[in-house]
Amino acid sequence: MSDANHMDVSYVANLARIELTDEETTLFQGQLDQVLDYVEQLGELDVSNVEPTAHAVPLVNVLRADEPGVSLDNDTVTANAPASRNGQILVPKINEQF
Repeated sequence: MSDANHMDVSYVANLARIELTDEETTLFQGQLDQVLDYVEQLGELDVSNVEPTAHAVPLVNVLRADEPGVSLDNDTVTANAPASRNGQILVPKINEQF
């Protein structure tokens, strides 16, 4: 990387373990330079009167209040299970090795 406003595609591709052809490197370098130039232009905007936000549009919590309610009894829950023992639902054992 030669200066602060330039990101080398080859360097980033190496970090990402991506092999690029010379044509791809040239193409992506031009595209990346355009993106970085645009980001630099955005940095010149006066945003001193803009309130910081976490989202582009206002969001509200659309979930209901977390209040305790009537639950199903254990016999009703385990009645629909394919297998149960001692009030617990039995599930198949899964062993995955990576």
